[in-house]
Amino acid sequence: MSTAVTSPRADRLRGRVPSRTDRRLERRRLARQDAVAARLAELHRMRAVLEQAAVVVSAGWVQNAWFSVVDGRGGVVNLTAYDVDRATGEPVSGACLVGGIVHAAGGPRTVRSQLVQRTLDLTWHALREDEQAQVRWCPAPAVRAAHVRDLTRWNDDPRRTAPDVRALLDRAVRLVDQQIASGRASARALAATA
Repeated sequence: MSTAVTSPRADRLRGRVPSRTDRRLERRRLARQDAVAARLAELHRMRAVLEQAAVVVSAGWVQNAWFSVVDGRGGVVNLTAYDVDRATGEPVSGACLVGGIVHAAGGPRTVRSQLVQRTLDLTWHALREDEQAQVRWCPAPAVRAAHVRDLTRWNDDPRRTAPDVRALLDRAVRLVDQQIASGRASARALAATA
């Protein structure tokens, strides 16, 4: 996105010295613009994680485990939260909903990263909330943990199917797209006030 930003020096060249208030307001506007740009970048990364998670789940969806990996003897082993670190050294052949998101973001070492946590927040929102409602990006740690347990229970329900999980990931992608459109509108509004 290209925006025209007037600098205090350019104002001086035109014969106007910006006031302290003008400079402060411009700094605030630029800080908001930077925050919106950072948010948009994060949303695009979340979208890529969700799309990759859909690929992982489509290749091999599992229940009652986070990942399935191919061990050294060629057999498939399901890994739960207790032995999830084994997924870093072995090829992942399948994943549950949460495991697919974790794997798509870089594997178990990224499970506590902001990218994974917010992608899980958004996925839970797509599952349980109205798409028009505001996404809670920073719930309390206990609430966030409850959301992950809820996603895991939903995935492990015996009536659940791989297409159900894929449909939820598709809803989450649509929700990210809505958030991106909103962020772009905010960016345009901030650029218009320059």
